[in-house]
Amino acid sequence: MGMRQWMILLAMCTVACNNPEKKIQVLSHATQDASCPYLTTTTDGKTVISWVEAPAGADTGTLYYAVSDDKGKTFSSPQQVPTANGILPHAENMPKMVFKPDGEIIAIYGVEQNDPRNKYAGRVFYTRSLNGGKNWLPAQALVTDTGSYDQRYFDIALLPDGQAAAIWLDNRKDVDAEGSSLYFAVTDGHEGFKQERSLAETVCQCCRTDLYTDGDGGIHIAFRDIINDSIRDMVHMVSTDRGASFSTMNRISADNWVVRGCPHTGPAMVKNKEGMHFAWFTMGGGEGVYYCQSADNGQTYTHKQKVSSVPLAKHPQITALADNKVMLVWDEPVKVKNTFNSRVGFQLRDGAGKVLDTGVLTPDSVYASYPVLKGLDERTVLVAYTQREGELQQVRCMVVVE
Repeated sequence: MGMRQWMILLAMCTVACNNPEKKIQVLSHATQDASCPYLTTTTDGKTVISWVEAPAGADTGTLYYAVSDDKGKTFSSPQQVPTANGILPHAENMPKMVFKPDGEIIAIYGVEQNDPRNKYAGRVFYTRSLNGGKNWLPAQALVTDTGSYDQRYFDIALLPDGQAAAIWLDNRKDVDAEGSSLYFAVTDGHEGFKQERSLAETVCQCCRTDLYTDGDGGIHIAFRDIINDSIRDMVHMVSTDRGASFSTMNRISADNWVVRGCPHTGPAMVKNKEGMHFAWFTMGGGEGVYYCQSADNGQTYTHKQKVSSVPLAKHPQITALADNKVMLVWDEPVKVKNTFNSRVGFQLRDGAGKVLDTGVLTPDSVYASYPVLKGLDERTVLVAYTQREGELQQVRCMVVVE
């Protein structure tokens, strides 16, 4: 069944639909600016949406989250993470949460560094709760080495052994070349992240990274690398020994995009029974969002396929459904008379990557951007995104059921 036959249960529903009879409900404060949605899951299978709220006109905000135990149809009242504040809202550097099997919750986020060596520098902090979010420990820096003054574009994932891993871009590197280093660290029980180490250098310093653990225990990392000093293409590496070592990075597509700048749009990946599936933005060999797959865990990749007909489609995300299908979302500009808006596009593919349907999830009359999504079962997908409302923004979601 194609996606055009899917039913949007909560079309344009905001993050916390406590009243299912209403299609639209805003739980963020009317005077607050909300952005940076992120989706994750508790250890007992509940769905979690987190986001940032900031006062109107403020540069920084605080982390909130809400929990659903009915596949996204309704959510709990928003809960504040009081120790996750001073957050610099950035949808490519969004705060994230992970729920460990031992009951610990970790929230990780970025703040502005204000370092004279790099005006764009940031720092990454994380805060933890050991009692289900009732209380939160003081925030602590992800990196304590004073040689590191810039950490950004992080990701976090739960490992098969119940620990959490984090990756991030860091200014520390041994080569005299443009770019950042990619760092990796893992939690040690309730002692936070330990034993950080560098996995790669000359990484594009301004694109989101992606950390993903597959059902076989493989740890996958994707990011935009700087190749031969000027090419900014997506690469992939994998660990099959619980992070003790990683494979040599491979380009998922030889786009050969030569650019002296910051694309600000990272990769996304997921694995199903057919293998790994990737989505990314490039302007090399064509402009827009593309898709490819790897049936051999990253040794080879299929030729890229364009996802959206809109050249400036960006910020793709991808998820797998329990029935082996994969779904992609992204944002793309749309002109309405003399106004440029943004809409959320989608594509549904079968388990082998064949396109089943392509379309849009939000109307052209609004400005909707930076979508994220999560497959909840074989028929249900939850999509969250940011929508501009006047001078402010709201975080919204929709449940799509086949």
